[in-house]
Amino acid sequence: MLLPQALGFARAGGTPIDSGPYAPPSPARELTAVSADGARLHVEVHGPEGAPAVVLAHGWTCSTAFWAAQIRDLAADHRVIAYDQRGHGRSPASPACSSDALADDLEAVLEATLAPGEQAVIAGHSMGGMTVMAASGRAAFRAHAAAVLLCSTGSSQLVAASTVVPMRAGRVRTWLTRRILGSRAPLGPVTPVARRILKYGTMGPASAPQMIEACARIVHACPRKVRHSWSQVLDLLDLDHGVRELDVPTAVIVGTADRLTPPVQARALAAALQRCTGVVELPGIGHMTPVEAPELVTGTVRELVHAHIRVVSEESA
Repeated sequence: MLLPQALGFARAGGTPIDSGPYAPPSPARELTAVSADGARLHVEVHGPEGAPAVVLAHGWTCSTAFWAAQIRDLAADHRVIAYDQRGHGRSPASPACSSDALADDLEAVLEATLAPGEQAVIAGHSMGGMTVMAASGRAAFRAHAAAVLLCSTGSSQLVAASTVVPMRAGRVRTWLTRRILGSRAPLGPVTPVARRILKYGTMGPASAPQMIEACARIVHACPRKVRHSWSQVLDLLDLDHGVRELDVPTAVIVGTADRLTPPVQARALAAALQRCTGVVELPGIGHMTPVEAPELVTGTVRELVHAHIRVVSEESA
């Protein structure tokens, strides 16, 4: 989940990142998954066929580009599947915005990319983690999920728990936070002011300039109407039941400087999960953990694959 810049800039089209560690790698192949209501989802597959599978679900106002660092590293020896949530990236917008739609979409991606009985580690950041929680009771999810990584996410009370507004928790802070996160204001060009706002709301104080630039370009590419529509869903979100139904090994990562889904959210997830493998709290890291701490996030995915996906060699098959 990301903070809309609450300034009335005129929105500029998203400028792609075409070089450096945050430039999205070229996929081995692309496909379209069709969700239960007909929504079409852009899906990318990276890495060698037959390798252990990893599925990546991004957060609010992001796209597959958000996972560039993880894709580049993991695709050397994993089959990495990343998709654009409806209305984000190259997936067309849909009038249906709900947690059920998120679950439908993840199911569609799993069924379109994984063979019957094939399992994957599924990693979700922010709204992507909420997608996992929403899908936890679905048949396709249970058939394909070997383990889960939840990054910088929460299951309910998102607006009340947010510390974006620097004041004591209560009705006034919740009201102000709701107005900011639900803003209809268009995002503008990626200016120095926009970068400072984005950094304050979503990233840790020591975030490198290229990290901030990468996140800003991704966020600013999200259409204003899409951003607003999904903000309304997140405002009312209650997936506590989905956490309790998540019956696979699950790792949780959060930054101590996360203002959008602060550590209290991660601790609540850990307490409710049936099979939590641990909570990692990263000192000084904000909400954008896959970008701010790419090695740690990627390493956690690798550990989950090693521990929970059995690779059958051609000789023993």
